[in-house]
Amino acid sequence: MTFNSLPITLLALALMSRTSGADDWPQWRGPQRDGSSAETTWTHDWPNDGPPSLWKVSVGIGFSSVVVADNRLYTVGNENNRDTVYCLDTTTGREHWTHTYDSPLDDRFFEGGPTATPTIDGERIYLLGRQGDTFCLDAVTGAIQWSKNVAKEMEIRVPGWGFAGSPVVHGDSLLLGVGEAGVLLNKDTGEVVWASANADAGYATPRLLQCGSRWCAIVASSKYVQLVDLDNGTEQWRVRWLTRFGCNAADPIVDGDKVFISSGYNRGSALLRLTAGEPEIVWKSKEFQNQFSSSVLMDGHLFGIDGNDTGERALKCVELASGEVRWAHGGFGSGALMAADSRLIILSEQGELVIAKASHTRYEELARAKVLDGKCWTVPVLANGLVYCRDADGDLTCSDLRR
Repeated sequence: MTFNSLPITLLALALMSRTSGADDWPQWRGPQRDGSSAETTWTHDWPNDGPPSLWKVSVGIGFSSVVVADNRLYTVGNENNRDTVYCLDTTTGREHWTHTYDSPLDDRFFEGGPTATPTIDGERIYLLGRQGDTFCLDAVTGAIQWSKNVAKEMEIRVPGWGFAGSPVVHGDSLLLGVGEAGVLLNKDTGEVVWASANADAGYATPRLLQCGSRWCAIVASSKYVQLVDLDNGTEQWRVRWLTRFGCNAADPIVDGDKVFISSGYNRGSALLRLTAGEPEIVWKSKEFQNQFSSSVLMDGHLFGIDGNDTGERALKCVELASGEVRWAHGGFGSGALMAADSRLIILSEQGELVIAKASHTRYEELARAKVLDGKCWTVPVLANGLVYCRDADGDLTCSDLRR
Protein backbone atom coordinates (compact mmCIF):
# COMPACT_ATOMS: atom_id res chain seq x y z
CA MET A 1 0.00 0.00 0.00
CA THR A 2 1.20 3.50 -0.85
CA PHE A 3 -0.10 6.91 0.05
CA ASN A 4 0.72 10.48 -0.89
CA SER A 5 2.20 12.82 1.68
CA LEU A 6 -0.16 15.47 3.02
CA PRO A 7 0.64 19.09 3.86
CA ILE A 8 0.35 19.88 7.55
CA THR A 9 -2.47 22.32 6.83
CA LEU A 10 -4.54 19.58 5.20
CA LEU A 11 -3.94 17.27 8.13
CA ALA A 12 -5.06 19.99 10.49
CA LEU A 13 -8.25 20.48 8.49
CA ALA A 14 -8.85 16.75 8.55
CA LEU A 15 -8.78 16.72 12.34
CA MET A 16 -11.37 19.47 12.66
CA SER A 17 -14.84 18.47 13.76
CA ARG A 18 -17.41 17.61 11.12
CA THR A 19 -19.06 20.67 9.61
CA SER A 20 -22.77 21.19 9.21
CA GLY A 21 -24.14 19.57 6.08
CA ALA A 22 -21.59 16.72 6.07
CA ASP A 23 -22.46 13.08 6.63
CA ASP A 24 -21.03 9.58 7.04
CA TRP A 25 -21.83 6.82 4.54
CA PRO A 26 -22.20 3.71 6.74
CA GLN A 27 -23.79 1.25 4.31
CA TRP A 28 -24.29 0.40 0.65
CA ARG A 29 -26.31 3.18 -1.05
CA GLY A 30 -25.78 5.53 1.90
CA PRO A 31 -27.59 6.57 5.08
CA GLN A 32 -31.08 6.11 3.59
CA ARG A 33 -30.13 3.17 1.33
CA ASP A 34 -31.22 5.16 -1.73
CA GLY A 35 -27.93 6.26 -3.32
CA SER A 36 -28.20 9.84 -2.07
CA SER A 37 -26.55 12.02 0.55
CA ALA A 38 -27.91 15.04 2.43
CA GLU A 39 -24.51 16.75 2.27
CA THR A 40 -24.51 20.36 1.11
CA THR A 41 -21.06 21.67 2.09
CA TRP A 42 -19.17 20.38 -0.93
CA THR A 43 -18.23 22.06 -4.17
CA HIS A 44 -17.81 21.32 -7.85
CA ASP A 45 -15.83 24.53 -8.35
CA TRP A 46 -12.49 22.83 -9.00
CA PRO A 47 -9.16 24.04 -10.36
CA ASN A 48 -8.56 23.29 -14.04
CA ASP A 49 -6.62 20.13 -13.17
CA GLY A 50 -9.40 18.76 -10.96
CA PRO A 51 -10.14 18.61 -7.23
CA PRO A 52 -7.23 18.24 -4.77
CA SER A 53 -6.19 14.59 -4.36
CA LEU A 54 -5.51 13.67 -0.74
CA TRP A 55 -4.32 10.10 -1.23
CA LYS A 56 -4.31 7.01 -3.42
CA VAL A 57 -3.89 3.41 -2.21
CA SER A 58 -4.17 -0.11 -3.62
CA VAL A 59 -6.76 -2.41 -2.05
CA GLY A 60 -6.73 -5.37 -4.47
CA ILE A 61 -8.90 -6.47 -7.37
CA GLY A 62 -12.63 -6.10 -6.98
CA PHE A 63 -15.74 -3.95 -7.17
CA SER A 64 -16.65 -3.44 -3.53
CA SER A 65 -17.54 0.18 -2.81
CA VAL A 66 -16.59 1.97 0.42
CA VAL A 67 -18.40 2.76 3.66
CA VAL A 68 -17.38 5.53 6.04
CA ALA A 69 -17.99 6.28 9.73
CA ASP A 70 -16.03 7.94 12.54
CA ASN A 71 -13.13 8.91 10.24
CA ARG A 72 -12.65 5.29 9.14
CA LEU A 73 -13.20 3.84 5.67
CA TYR A 74 -13.82 0.16 4.89
CA THR A 75 -13.64 -1.77 1.62
CA VAL A 76 -12.62 -5.21 0.30
CA GLY A 77 -10.25 -6.44 -2.42
CA ASN A 78 -8.68 -9.69 -3.65
CA GLU A 79 -5.03 -10.61 -4.12
CA ASN A 80 -3.67 -14.12 -4.75
CA ASN A 81 -7.10 -15.69 -4.19
CA ARG A 82 -7.53 -14.08 -0.80
CA ASP A 83 -10.00 -11.33 0.08
CA THR A 84 -8.86 -8.59 2.44
CA VAL A 85 -11.05 -6.18 4.38
CA TYR A 86 -9.28 -2.83 4.75
CA CYS A 87 -9.87 -0.25 7.45
CA LEU A 88 -8.26 3.04 6.42
CA ASP A 89 -8.06 6.56 7.77
CA THR A 90 -10.44 8.68 5.68
CA THR A 91 -8.15 11.69 5.29
CA THR A 92 -4.71 10.07 4.97
CA GLY A 93 -5.40 6.58 3.56
CA ARG A 94 -3.24 5.09 6.30
CA GLU A 95 -4.09 1.55 7.29
CA HIS A 96 -5.65 0.90 10.71
CA TRP A 97 -6.12 -2.85 10.24
CA THR A 98 -6.85 -5.60 7.71
CA HIS A 99 -8.62 -8.94 7.84
CA THR A 100 -7.84 -11.59 5.20
CA TYR A 101 -9.55 -14.85 4.29
CA ASP A 102 -9.31 -17.37 1.45
CA SER A 103 -11.58 -16.60 -1.49
CA PRO A 104 -11.09 -17.39 -5.21
CA LEU A 105 -10.69 -14.45 -7.60
CA ASP A 106 -13.41 -16.04 -9.77
CA ASP A 107 -12.78 -13.84 -12.82
CA ARG A 108 -15.59 -15.22 -15.01
CA PHE A 109 -16.08 -12.69 -17.85
CA PHE A 110 -14.73 -9.85 -15.67
CA GLU A 111 -11.82 -9.06 -13.38
CA GLY A 112 -13.33 -10.90 -10.41
CA GLY A 113 -12.85 -10.17 -6.74
CA PRO A 114 -15.41 -9.07 -4.13
CA THR A 115 -18.56 -7.36 -5.34
CA ALA A 116 -20.46 -6.71 -2.09
CA THR A 117 -19.77 -3.71 0.14
CA PRO A 118 -19.31 -3.97 3.94
CA THR A 119 -21.90 -2.55 6.32
CA ILE A 120 -21.11 -0.50 9.43
CA ASP A 121 -23.36 -0.87 12.46
CA GLY A 122 -22.06 1.01 15.49
CA GLU A 123 -18.84 -0.69 16.60
CA ARG A 124 -19.16 -3.59 14.17
CA ILE A 125 -18.57 -4.31 10.49
CA TYR A 126 -20.52 -6.95 8.56
CA LEU A 127 -19.33 -8.57 5.34
CA LEU A 128 -20.68 -11.13 2.86
CA GLY A 129 -18.14 -12.76 0.52
CA ARG A 130 -18.94 -14.12 -2.93
CA GLN A 131 -18.79 -17.74 -1.72
CA GLY A 132 -20.98 -17.11 1.34
CA ASP A 133 -18.28 -16.29 3.90
CA THR A 134 -19.95 -14.00 6.45
CA PHE A 135 -18.07 -11.98 9.06
CA CYS A 136 -18.87 -9.72 11.97
CA LEU A 137 -15.73 -7.73 12.83
CA ASP A 138 -14.90 -5.14 15.45
CA ALA A 139 -14.89 -1.82 13.57
CA VAL A 140 -11.96 -0.40 15.57
CA THR A 141 -9.64 -3.42 15.85
CA GLY A 142 -10.80 -5.83 13.14
CA ALA A 143 -11.17 -8.64 15.68
CA ILE A 144 -13.63 -11.38 14.63
CA GLN A 145 -16.84 -11.29 16.67
CA TRP A 146 -18.31 -14.25 14.77
CA SER A 147 -18.00 -15.81 11.32
CA LYS A 148 -19.59 -18.56 9.25
CA ASN A 149 -20.15 -19.64 5.68
CA VAL A 150 -23.90 -19.18 5.51
CA ALA A 151 -24.26 -20.92 2.12
CA LYS A 152 -22.54 -24.09 3.34
CA GLU A 153 -24.34 -24.11 6.68
CA MET A 154 -27.77 -23.71 5.07
CA GLU A 155 -26.88 -25.85 2.02
CA ILE A 156 -27.78 -23.02 -0.34
CA ARG A 157 -26.09 -22.95 -3.72
CA VAL A 158 -23.87 -20.07 -4.80
CA PRO A 159 -25.12 -18.25 -7.95
CA GLY A 160 -22.93 -18.06 -11.06
CA TRP A 161 -21.17 -14.81 -10.13
CA GLY A 162 -21.22 -15.37 -6.38
CA PHE A 163 -23.13 -13.39 -3.79
CA ALA A 164 -23.06 -9.66 -4.53
CA GLY A 165 -25.72 -8.09 -2.31
CA SER A 166 -24.43 -6.15 0.68
CA PRO A 167 -25.51 -7.03 4.25
CA VAL A 168 -28.52 -5.11 5.57
CA VAL A 169 -28.82 -4.40 9.31
CA HIS A 170 -32.23 -3.77 10.87
CA GLY A 171 -32.69 -3.78 14.62
CA ASP A 172 -31.01 -6.92 15.94
CA SER A 173 -31.16 -8.65 12.56
CA LEU A 174 -28.79 -9.07 9.60
CA LEU A 175 -30.43 -9.72 6.22
CA LEU A 176 -28.35 -11.32 3.46
CA GLY A 177 -29.21 -11.76 -0.23
CA VAL A 178 -28.61 -15.52 -0.06
CA GLY A 179 -31.02 -18.12 -1.47
CA GLU A 180 -34.21 -17.39 -3.38
CA ALA A 181 -35.48 -14.68 -0.99
CA GLY A 182 -32.79 -14.06 1.59
CA VAL A 183 -31.42 -15.36 4.88
CA LEU A 184 -31.91 -13.58 8.21
CA LEU A 185 -29.34 -13.87 11.01
CA ASN A 186 -29.14 -12.55 14.53
CA LYS A 187 -26.55 -9.80 14.09
CA ASP A 188 -25.02 -10.39 17.55
CA THR A 189 -24.48 -14.14 17.30
CA GLY A 190 -24.80 -15.10 13.62
CA GLU A 191 -27.59 -17.55 14.52
CA VAL A 192 -29.97 -18.25 11.62
CA VAL A 193 -33.48 -16.86 12.23
CA TRP A 194 -34.94 -17.99 8.89
CA ALA A 195 -33.75 -19.02 5.45
CA SER A 196 -35.46 -19.09 2.05
CA ALA A 197 -35.46 -21.82 -0.57
CA ASN A 198 -32.30 -23.23 -2.12
CA ALA A 199 -32.40 -21.33 -5.42
CA ASP A 200 -30.06 -18.93 -7.17
CA ALA A 201 -29.96 -15.53 -5.51
CA GLY A 202 -29.99 -12.38 -7.57
CA TYR A 203 -27.11 -9.92 -7.27
CA ALA A 204 -28.95 -6.92 -5.82
CA THR A 205 -29.00 -5.82 -2.19
CA PRO A 206 -32.33 -6.44 -0.40
CA ARG A 207 -34.41 -3.27 0.06
CA LEU A 208 -36.32 -2.72 3.28
CA LEU A 209 -39.73 -1.06 3.42
CA GLN A 210 -42.53 -0.75 5.95
CA CYS A 211 -45.74 -2.65 5.21
CA GLY A 212 -48.29 -1.24 7.64
CA SER A 213 -46.98 -2.11 11.11
CA ARG A 214 -44.52 -4.71 9.78
CA TRP A 215 -41.14 -4.47 8.13
CA CYS A 216 -40.65 -6.28 4.85
CA ALA A 217 -37.87 -6.68 2.31
CA ILE A 218 -37.83 -6.73 -1.48
CA VAL A 219 -35.39 -9.45 -2.53
CA ALA A 220 -34.38 -10.35 -6.08
CA SER A 221 -33.59 -13.91 -7.15
CA SER A 222 -32.49 -15.10 -10.57
CA LYS A 223 -36.13 -15.39 -11.70
CA TYR A 224 -38.30 -13.28 -9.39
CA VAL A 225 -38.63 -10.08 -7.43
CA GLN A 226 -40.22 -10.98 -4.09
CA LEU A 227 -41.59 -9.26 -1.00
CA VAL A 228 -40.99 -11.14 2.26
CA ASP A 229 -41.92 -10.49 5.88
CA LEU A 230 -38.71 -9.59 7.69
CA ASP A 231 -39.74 -11.29 10.95
CA ASN A 232 -40.27 -14.77 9.53
CA GLY A 233 -39.39 -14.77 5.83
CA THR A 234 -42.98 -15.44 4.73
CA GLU A 235 -43.49 -14.52 1.09
CA GLN A 236 -46.08 -11.78 0.55
CA TRP A 237 -45.89 -11.75 -3.25
CA ARG A 238 -43.59 -12.42 -6.17
CA VAL A 239 -43.26 -10.99 -9.67
CA ARG A 240 -41.67 -13.15 -12.36
CA TRP A 241 -38.68 -11.23 -13.76
CA LEU A 242 -36.56 -13.33 -16.10
CA THR A 243 -33.25 -12.09 -17.51
CA ARG A 244 -30.45 -13.64 -19.46
CA PHE A 245 -28.00 -15.38 -17.06
CA GLY A 246 -30.47 -14.77 -14.18
CA CYS A 247 -28.74 -11.46 -13.62
CA ASN A 248 -31.01 -9.19 -11.56
CA ALA A 249 -28.36 -6.93 -10.08
CA ALA A 250 -29.63 -3.33 -9.83
CA ASP A 251 -31.34 -2.51 -6.54
CA PRO A 252 -35.11 -1.94 -6.37
CA ILE A 253 -36.09 1.69 -5.68
CA VAL A 254 -38.99 2.36 -3.32
CA ASP A 255 -41.07 5.54 -3.51
CA GLY A 256 -44.12 5.43 -1.26
CA ASP A 257 -46.37 2.68 -2.57
CA LYS A 258 -44.35 2.27 -5.78
CA VAL A 259 -41.35 0.05 -6.54
CA PHE A 260 -39.07 0.49 -9.55
CA ILE A 261 -37.16 -2.54 -10.85
CA SER A 262 -34.71 -2.74 -13.74
CA SER A 263 -32.34 -5.25 -15.36
CA GLY A 264 -30.10 -5.42 -18.41
CA TYR A 265 -29.87 -7.98 -21.22
CA ASN A 266 -32.89 -6.46 -23.01
CA ARG A 267 -35.15 -6.98 -19.97
CA GLY A 268 -35.88 -3.32 -19.26
CA SER A 269 -37.70 -1.68 -16.36
CA ALA A 270 -41.05 -1.73 -14.62
CA LEU A 271 -42.89 0.34 -12.06
CA LEU A 272 -45.01 -1.61 -9.57
CA ARG A 273 -47.73 -0.19 -7.35
CA LEU A 274 -48.14 -1.97 -4.03
CA THR A 275 -51.67 -3.13 -3.24
CA ALA A 276 -53.28 -5.37 -0.63
CA GLY A 277 -52.45 -8.41 -2.78
CA GLU A 278 -50.26 -8.80 -5.85
CA PRO A 279 -48.61 -5.55 -6.99
CA GLU A 280 -50.08 -3.72 -9.97
CA ILE A 281 -47.79 -3.09 -12.95
CA VAL A 282 -48.00 0.64 -13.76
CA TRP A 283 -45.70 0.49 -16.77
CA LYS A 284 -43.00 -1.58 -18.45
CA SER A 285 -40.30 -0.31 -20.80
CA LYS A 286 -37.19 -1.52 -22.60
CA GLU A 287 -35.93 2.07 -22.95
CA PHE A 288 -34.16 1.99 -19.57
CA GLN A 289 -32.05 -1.00 -18.56
CA ASN A 290 -29.83 -0.94 -15.45
CA GLN A 291 -27.49 -3.90 -15.90
CA PHE A 292 -25.76 -3.68 -12.53
CA SER A 293 -25.44 0.01 -11.61
CA SER A 294 -28.45 1.15 -9.57
CA SER A 295 -30.26 4.38 -10.41
CA VAL A 296 -31.07 7.25 -8.05
CA LEU A 297 -34.46 8.94 -7.68
CA MET A 298 -34.70 12.71 -7.31
CA ASP A 299 -37.77 14.92 -7.67
CA GLY A 300 -39.83 12.22 -9.34
CA HIS A 301 -37.13 11.33 -11.88
CA LEU A 302 -34.70 8.43 -12.17
CA PHE A 303 -31.07 8.98 -13.16
CA GLY A 304 -29.00 5.98 -14.17
CA ILE A 305 -26.87 4.15 -16.72
CA ASP A 306 -28.84 2.41 -19.46
CA GLY A 307 -27.35 -0.50 -21.40
CA ASN A 308 -25.02 -3.49 -21.04
CA ASP A 309 -21.25 -3.31 -20.63
CA THR A 310 -20.70 -4.71 -24.14
CA GLY A 311 -23.11 -2.44 -26.04
CA GLU A 312 -24.28 1.13 -26.40
CA ARG A 313 -24.72 2.90 -23.06
CA ALA A 314 -25.95 6.28 -21.89
CA LEU A 315 -26.80 8.20 -18.76
CA LYS A 316 -30.56 8.72 -18.84
CA CYS A 317 -33.18 10.69 -16.99
CA VAL A 318 -36.53 8.90 -16.80
CA GLU A 319 -39.80 10.15 -15.34
CA LEU A 320 -40.82 7.67 -12.63
CA ALA A 321 -44.59 8.08 -13.05
CA SER A 322 -44.64 7.36 -16.78
CA GLY A 323 -41.34 5.70 -17.74
CA GLU A 324 -40.75 8.45 -20.32
CA VAL A 325 -37.10 9.14 -21.15
CA ARG A 326 -36.52 12.86 -20.65
CA TRP A 327 -32.94 12.96 -21.89
CA ALA A 328 -29.92 10.76 -22.62
CA HIS A 329 -26.20 11.55 -22.65
CA GLY A 330 -23.44 9.17 -23.72
CA GLY A 331 -19.77 8.89 -22.88
CA PHE A 332 -19.91 7.31 -19.41
CA GLY A 333 -19.67 3.65 -20.38
CA SER A 334 -20.82 1.32 -17.60
CA GLY A 335 -20.16 3.91 -14.93
CA ALA A 336 -21.97 4.49 -11.65
CA LEU A 337 -23.44 7.42 -9.78
CA MET A 338 -24.86 8.81 -6.56
CA ALA A 339 -26.68 12.06 -5.75
CA ALA A 340 -26.22 14.91 -3.28
CA ASP A 341 -27.61 18.44 -3.02
CA SER A 342 -29.52 18.31 -6.35
CA ARG A 343 -26.38 17.16 -8.17
CA LEU A 344 -25.22 13.88 -9.63
CA ILE A 345 -21.77 12.56 -8.72
CA ILE A 346 -20.77 10.22 -11.55
CA LEU A 347 -17.71 8.01 -12.02
CA SER A 348 -17.38 7.07 -15.68
CA GLU A 349 -16.04 3.68 -16.74
CA GLN A 350 -12.95 5.53 -17.97
CA GLY A 351 -12.18 6.96 -14.50
CA GLU A 352 -13.58 10.47 -14.89
CA LEU A 353 -15.29 12.09 -11.92
CA VAL A 354 -18.19 14.13 -13.27
CA ILE A 355 -20.62 16.46 -11.51
CA ALA A 356 -23.90 17.25 -13.28
CA LYS A 357 -27.15 18.92 -12.32
CA ALA A 358 -29.95 16.55 -11.41
CA SER A 359 -32.13 18.24 -14.00
CA HIS A 360 -35.07 16.51 -15.67
CA THR A 361 -35.08 18.87 -18.65
CA ARG A 362 -31.56 18.43 -20.06
CA TYR A 363 -28.07 17.15 -19.27
CA GLU A 364 -26.03 19.96 -17.72
CA GLU A 365 -22.43 19.19 -16.74
CA LEU A 366 -20.82 21.25 -13.99
CA ALA A 367 -17.34 19.73 -13.63
CA ARG A 368 -15.18 16.86 -14.89
CA ALA A 369 -11.75 15.51 -13.90
CA LYS A 370 -9.74 12.36 -14.53
CA VAL A 371 -9.12 10.60 -11.20
CA LEU A 372 -8.37 6.95 -12.18
CA ASP A 373 -6.88 5.07 -15.13
CA GLY A 374 -8.43 1.61 -14.72
CA LYS A 375 -11.95 0.36 -15.49
CA CYS A 376 -14.49 1.84 -13.09
CA TRP A 377 -17.80 0.13 -12.37
CA THR A 378 -17.90 0.91 -8.65
CA VAL A 379 -20.14 3.70 -7.39
CA PRO A 380 -18.30 6.80 -6.07
CA VAL A 381 -19.00 7.79 -2.46
CA LEU A 382 -19.20 11.30 -0.98
CA ALA A 383 -18.72 11.42 2.79
CA ASN A 384 -17.91 14.51 4.86
CA GLY A 385 -16.81 16.51 1.82
CA LEU A 386 -14.45 13.84 0.48
CA VAL A 387 -15.25 11.67 -2.55
CA TYR A 388 -13.83 8.16 -2.89
CA CYS A 389 -13.44 6.45 -6.27
CA ARG A 390 -12.22 2.93 -7.07
CA ASP A 391 -11.26 0.99 -10.19
CA ALA A 392 -11.33 -2.75 -10.88
CA ASP A 393 -7.58 -3.17 -10.34
CA GLY A 394 -7.94 -1.85 -6.79
CA ASP A 395 -6.72 1.74 -7.02
CA LEU A 396 -8.73 3.78 -4.50
CA THR A 397 -8.51 7.58 -4.51
CA CYS A 398 -9.72 10.32 -2.19
CA SER A 399 -10.51 13.75 -3.64
CA ASP A 400 -11.27 16.80 -1.51
CA LEU A 401 -14.54 18.55 -2.41
CA ARG A 402 -14.83 20.55 0.81
CA ARG A 403 -15.45 24.24 0.39
